[in-house]
Amino acid sequence: MTLNIRLLSLALLSVLAVALGACGGDDGDGAPAADEKRKGGTLTELAAGDVDYLDPGRTYYQFGLQVQYAISRPLYSFVPGKVEEPVPDLAAEMPEISEDKKTVTVRLRRGVRFGPPVSREVVAGDVKYAFERFFSANVGGPYPGHFSALVGAPSEPTRGVKSIRGIETPDDHTIVFRLKEPVGVTFASALVMPVTVPVPADYARKHDARNPSTYNRYVVATGPYMIENDGSGRLTGYQPGRRITLVRNPEWDPRTDHRPAYVDRIVIRTNATDTEIAARQVIRGKGMILDSNPPASVLRELVTRIKDQYVTLPAGGYRFFTLNTEVKPLDDINVRKAISAAFDREAARKARGGRYVGEIATHYLPPGMPGHEEAGGLKGPGVDFLSAENVRGDMELAAEYMRKAGYPSGRYTGNEELLVVGANADPGKAQAEVARAQLEKLGFKVRLRLVPQDALYTRWCLVPARKVAMCAGASWFRDFQDPQSMLEPVFKGSLINRDGPNNNMSMLNDPQVDAAMDLAAAAQGENRARAWAEVDRLIVERAAGIPWLWDTTTLVRSKDVAAEANPYTTLWDLSYTAIRAEE
Repeated sequence: MTLNIRLLSLALLSVLAVALGACGGDDGDGAPAADEKRKGGTLTELAAGDVDYLDPGRTYYQFGLQVQYAISRPLYSFVPGKVEEPVPDLAAEMPEISEDKKTVTVRLRRGVRFGPPVSREVVAGDVKYAFERFFSANVGGPYPGHFSALVGAPSEPTRGVKSIRGIETPDDHTIVFRLKEPVGVTFASALVMPVTVPVPADYARKHDARNPSTYNRYVVATGPYMIENDGSGRLTGYQPGRRITLVRNPEWDPRTDHRPAYVDRIVIRTNATDTEIAARQVIRGKGMILDSNPPASVLRELVTRIKDQYVTLPAGGYRFFTLNTEVKPLDDINVRKAISAAFDREAARKARGGRYVGEIATHYLPPGMPGHEEAGGLKGPGVDFLSAENVRGDMELAAEYMRKAGYPSGRYTGNEELLVVGANADPGKAQAEVARAQLEKLGFKVRLRLVPQDALYTRWCLVPARKVAMCAGASWFRDFQDPQSMLEPVFKGSLINRDGPNNNMSMLNDPQVDAAMDLAAAAQGENRARAWAEVDRLIVERAAGIPWLWDTTTLVRSKDVAAEANPYTTLWDLSYTAIRAEE
């Protein structure tokens, strides 16, 4: 699940700064020239909070992944400037998918070694164990649904680490995944996730026997960097809530890796709670980067005055206002179309910070995701009630749809009250108030409930019994570069969980949409992008929600830092960032 409680997920460096019209950077695209980079030095990152976990089997948040992909080697990973597909990392080549799409074979790269204290070559059994521990209750992998198609995958967390018969290791450098269903394409796409990072069973098993697992404080590196440890494996370089210190991994062989790993040391200060102060320290300081978007006041200064110390890139997700198709009168498609037609999406964007925060969405698949262009690109599929030209709302068109729904005045005249739920702090609060205003101008009675951000999903929007008519804080960000991961969990009727948690907040249960998803899931290549674009169009036509923003992420660096962004984490890539040569 990738709701905005996580803020994960892909970016597109080749179409940077759509919303800004241009991007900041040293040579126009944020990628510094090669001769500006040198080996050595210390990089400091200021972070507003801590990582969720250092354990690759548990981490799921954006910041955790940034650290993970500096210290670890997943099977596949993304490199700066290349978003179309991942590159082999721990894997030696791209995955082999069987003709029936029920077997995925991966061959591992030779010469990749665990850092101290394990200090040996990685073998296929280490990847197999990583998957098996992921499903255990002691580790609690956060996205088991992506790998539930494995033959023998447990339906609920196991007590202890159990063998999964659908994962085979015929030799030390080959791993075979056998699937219950023909979903090999999607399964292979998910092999960029941190669950694929090898974990040495001979070292980690004693930690995984505890509940929860203590491996989080004894993680072994496979990447160019490692967290400082005391020689026995205990991470002395991790001080929760204060700092994370990364140093070079002495077992790392650059000949096996695409990462250049320029700097010698990375210090992440995880207590920079005031983002405006932190952003200004980075802008004015030396050898520093910021872990998150700066506030709007700093963004304006970057765009209008500084211009060369930031890069802006799409965040690989969408924000939308849900329209619950089971709540009256939203069970009438013409009512939902009327609300979409009247909705001022520009006002919603202003509530989050205006044009600096992203492009107004016209459908769901975001820029950079396969199927985006096939679904109409920035202009969208061309429906009149959600067009690129109608971002401020069209009350005349909305009235036409209301009359089609049986309201002669063009406004709602019934007695139903719509429950709208939003966050109780800005920007979520401001966008929820915008949503209420859009409904009220069509005559709807609205009960706005503002709740803490951590309760927005878990206690309200993901709980069908609450009968939330509109979730004013909904968003979805990709886990991997495949359109199925963007649309199926959110809009497939057969996946509705009435007992919660339920990701299909619109309660869309349309047989035609589900059938189109089943066909698209089996497609490959260009046909796959077109098939999921058709699914995108069908969802838009059902008016199951109001997509209104494709987020962008703005990353800030000091003047002397040559930094590049990673298209998977949408953060600076620690392994590609360098301190500039002295002038």
